Amino acid sequence: MKEIAISSIEGIKIGQTENKEAATGCTVLISENGMKAGLDVRGGGPASRDSQLLNPLMAAQFVHAIVLAGGSAFGLGAANGVMEFLEKKGIGFDVGVTKVPLVVQSDIFDLTVGDVNTRPDPAMGYEAARIAFEGGNYRDGNFGAGCGATVGKSLGMEYCMKSGIGSYAVQTGDLKIGAIVAVNALGDIFDYKNGKKIAGLLAEDKKSFRSSIELMKSSIEPVDNKFVGNTTIGAIITNADFDKSALCKIAGMAHDGYARSINPVHTSADGDSIYALSVGELKADRDLIGTLAAEVISEAIIRAVETAESAYGFISASDLRKTD
Repeated sequence: MKEIAISSIEGIKIGQTENKEAATGCTVLISENGMKAGLDVRGGGPASRDSQLLNPLMAAQFVHAIVLAGGSAFGLGAANGVMEFLEKKGIGFDVGVTKVPLVVQSDIFDLTVGDVNTRPDPAMGYEAARIAFEGGNYRDGNFGAGCGATVGKSLGMEYCMKSGIGSYAVQTGDLKIGAIVAVNALGDIFDYKNGKKIAGLLAEDKKSFRSSIELMKSSIEPVDNKFVGNTTIGAIITNADFDKSALCKIAGMAHDGYARSINPVHTSADGDSIYALSVGELKADRDLIGTLAAEVISEAIIRAVETAESAYGFISASDLRKTD
């Protein structure tokens, strides 16, 4: 098994736009011919659009784009721009008088990082779709949906760290599978291979870590004003062929990657979501793909943290190591 670039998986195009000053952005994944997709949401506070399309009981068998963005619920309008672009290109479900692109979206909460009044909008979604269609520009770090991402927010924003968006993909034989994750967690981030914490809740000196879990254990009293500016969102992409039902199961198995790398995770203050996307016709075992999905998710989380740069007053993992 070898590592490959996420962009080398055929059948999908990825474009990103961001407003660096406002600390928000969006990442758009487009399949011109439509892609089968499933979704599993484990966090208690998701911001999403048309997610019910991915329920196996719904009629639609394909979607044309997935949008990962910032702006919380305010940013869900970015999908309008993606739809406008795709309609102009003649991409979508044929309804006779036009073609309706099926676009699903999930957002992170980044409103407390930069300019609260600037969110991903139709213009940003349109531009990301255009970039994707013309060849793509995917990069890990402070880009796209990861522009305003942060982690370790059990005490709010004062002691959190800068995160970003990350990717990781592998190939074995003809099989390709990869993940893109915008890491914006309430909890701490760990390297699942050795259990070492690599980002999260900072100590008072902001040069070392404290434990989010131990902080939670310090009192059993209900927290009425829990910080809710969180949510980790991601997508699994594979050239293996599965229907919506199988892809929902694969997305569920992929959440094991969240659980290995983020602690705490799937809380009521997060909206943790994972899409699973099938863009090929290769026959493969569902449980193998689900197992690999969890691994590439964990690796993508590490990549998101390791490639993030300090910004907006929040230190990154790479810069924190320099202070040791």
